[in-house]
Amino acid sequence: MSEPSQRPLIELIAPLVEGDGYAPTRLSEVTLMASRRSVPRTPLIYDPSLIIVAQGYKIGHLGDREIHYGPGQYLVQTLPLPFECETHASLEAPLLGVSIRLDPALLGELVAAMGDIGEPQAPPVPMDSVSMTPGMEGAVERLLRTLHDPAETAAMGPQRVRDVVFEALRGQQGAALRALVNHQGHYSRIVQVLSWLHVHYAEDVSVEALAQRASMSPSSFHQHFRQVAQASPLQYLKRLRLIKAQQLLVQEAGNVNQAAEAVGYRSVSQFSRDYKRCFGISPLKHRQEERALQAS
Repeated sequence: MSEPSQRPLIELIAPLVEGDGYAPTRLSEVTLMASRRSVPRTPLIYDPSLIIVAQGYKIGHLGDREIHYGPGQYLVQTLPLPFECETHASLEAPLLGVSIRLDPALLGELVAAMGDIGEPQAPPVPMDSVSMTPGMEGAVERLLRTLHDPAETAAMGPQRVRDVVFEALRGQQGAALRALVNHQGHYSRIVQVLSWLHVHYAEDVSVEALAQRASMSPSSFHQHFRQVAQASPLQYLKRLRLIKAQQLLVQEAGNVNQAAEAVGYRSVSQFSRDYKRCFGISPLKHRQEERALQAS
C-alpha cells in the first residue's frame, strides 16, 4: 500500500511508462523507472542523481550500510559508487519512480547563487536516503506534470529540474552535494578520482597513479578512498568494470568477448570467473536470461 501523499506522483508516473526498466523522457536529465517484479540483491551503479520512489521500495547495500528508499524518501547519490540493490515490487503494486541526473554545471550555479549556508556538522556521505519535504514533493510533482505536456516540457522543463535540485541542496544531503562543487579537502580529491575512474575504467591504472592524481600519498589515498567508497581502489575498479560489462551484455548487442575487452579485461576466462563471483551467474547465461525476460 502506498502512502496517501504519494498518490499524485504514482498517478503522474504510471501513464508515462509502458514496461519494466528505465524510460527516457523529453528532458535528458529525467528518467522514469518501473518494475512489476521484485529483483533480488544485485550489483549496480547509478550516475550521480536523485532517485524518488513513489511506489514499491528499494534497499541499497554499500559496505556494511543498508539504505532504504521508498515512498516518503528519496535517494541522493552524489558519486558513481557500485553498490548492491534489491527491489521490492509486484504486478499489483509495481515500483514507480523517477531519476534526475545531477548536472555539475547546474549544481555549481545553484551553490554559487545560494551562498554560504554554514559548515556541515558531519563529513559528507556520498549516498543516503532523505525524508521528502513538502518543498521537494511539490517540486517533483510539478516536474512530472510538466512531462505530460510537450510544450510545457520544452518551455519549463529545465526550470522544473532546477527546482528539484534546489530542494535537494536545502535538504539533509545538501552538504554532500555542495562538496561536489566546493573543491576542498580529502573528500573532494577522492570525488575527482572517482569521477575520472568512471570515464577511464577500461585503462590500466595503479593505486600509486591514482594517489598522484589526488595529490596524496598512496597510504593516505587508500585510507580516504575506502572511507568514501566503502572499498579499496582496486576493488572499486573491478566492481565498476563488471557492472559496465553487465550493461553491455544486457542492454546492448555485445557478446562476452567484446564486453570483456571493452571494460579492460585482457583475459576472457578471468572476466568470466570474476563476473560469476560478482553476479552469481556466468556472463553468457546472464545475457541469455535477460534477453528471454525482455522478450516475454
